Amino acid sequence: MGDTVLYERDGHIATITYNRPEALNAINSELRADLNAAWEQFRADEEAWVAIVTGAGRAFSAGADLRDRGGQQSGSFWELPSLTSLESGMEVWKPTIAAVNGYALGFALTLVAACDFVIASDRAEFGFPEVRIGVPTIQGAVRMPRLINWHDAMELLLIGERISAERAKEMGLVWKVVQHDDLMEEARALANRLCLSGPLAVRATKEVARRGLDLPLVDAIRFGETMRRVAGATEDATEGRTAFREKRPPEWKVR
Repeated sequence: MGDTVLYERDGHIATITYNRPEALNAINSELRADLNAAWEQFRADEEAWVAIVTGAGRAFSAGADLRDRGGQQSGSFWELPSLTSLESGMEVWKPTIAAVNGYALGFALTLVAACDFVIASDRAEFGFPEVRIGVPTIQGAVRMPRLINWHDAMELLLIGERISAERAKEMGLVWKVVQHDDLMEEARALANRLCLSGPLAVRATKEVARRGLDLPLVDAIRFGETMRRVAGATEDATEGRTAFREKRPPEWKVR
């Protein structure tokens, strides 16, 4: 991993930071590779239970660096499906929090949409500007109608204008809007709350919730009951029940 994305872990909380503040954290080929590596590191790091993703400086990310074509790979998605990025389908079952500190545009907004929680600074702005330069929005077009209602999704995708944090909250894209200076404190407080729950139970629940959206009801329930048995056989499940009986906080082992 290079310098364009920072990965830091404090206890069980990892913070992933877009780090090209001089370019409003625009996504060039180097940043794209570093960001993918950061998510791989988070997914593999057993001591990392929750991730916060944010931006250095005054932007979350202004989206693709048009001078670099946003780090596009050779070939096409037909020959080379991009499952190496959270935006494009990498499966990460640990909880993720987007702490949006400024502009979140284009491909950066797609990452925001891939996160489980979105906390926005009152200075944040969101948008898919691609259509204004004659480029279709693809990943965003896949995610947005699954996340917010159709009309609001079309407002973002087809008009191409930026919207405020409050408008994004009204749409259901943002979970909470906070004062700018309180953003990271709020994100860490949420991450700490998530760390109180059994990490394996959280991951199983998130996976069932996500996969269940694409399954018929009965199939989703059968899948969920299978996951319940798998998670229920772990040491953490035993520890959780024991700690409840003994009226003490559980000590999760992630196994």
